[in-house]
Amino acid sequence: MFSQRGFLLSFIKYGENDAILHCFTEDEGFQSYFLKGIYSKKNKKKAFLLPLNQLNINVNHNKNTGIKTISKFEMVQLNDIYTDIKANSVIFFVADFLNQVLKNESKNEVIFKTIQELVSELERKNYRSHLIFLVKILRIQGVSPLLGEGNYLDPETGIFSHVGKHHLFDTEISALWKAILCAPNPYEITISKTLRKKFLDSVLVYYHYHFSDFRTPDSLEVLQQIFE
Repeated sequence: MFSQRGFLLSFIKYGENDAILHCFTEDEGFQSYFLKGIYSKKNKKKAFLLPLNQLNINVNHNKNTGIKTISKFEMVQLNDIYTDIKANSVIFFVADFLNQVLKNESKNEVIFKTIQELVSELERKNYRSHLIFLVKILRIQGVSPLLGEGNYLDPETGIFSHVGKHHLFDTEISALWKAILCAPNPYEITISKTLRKKFLDSVLVYYHYHFSDFRTPDSLEVLQQIFE
């Protein structure tokens, strides 16, 4: 048995009372766990199953099935962001997002700390933080745009050019990309409400080009409705 910390990305009910949890852990990266009895009537810990909730997990390795079984788990800390409808919609969107782009990711302390950083920003009610976060993940994964003198970002090549290559990446959106990439603390950058949807759309386009089989998270529609 060993213990570690992990962010819950998604979970699936298995049978009547059990569940499969997908987490991004501090020591092993993306991991799937079997959690027995979480949906039984007497189990009060089902309330812990919230996207991006950080958990302390004790794990047993099941040699017969190959999947690790959680023997005990606790929340690292109580968090008020789940009572904030705007922060909550961001949390669900980001968790859905990470559940697919980190599936093959092994231990990565930078990603783990970057998720912690995002949660801290949401605690401070920075409702544009997910926009910055998604660009940060691109940089960590080594597929962020290369800075150049051009005023238009080409999402396919990741290069700034002097000629526009995609209708979403006009001079205003491209300049915002460049500002985020250059800023020592990009979370301090102000993004107007009128630009947030367009910028997020541009980020999704960029991910489609650079991550195979990427799909737009189903939670995007809810996120957009909350911020309209």
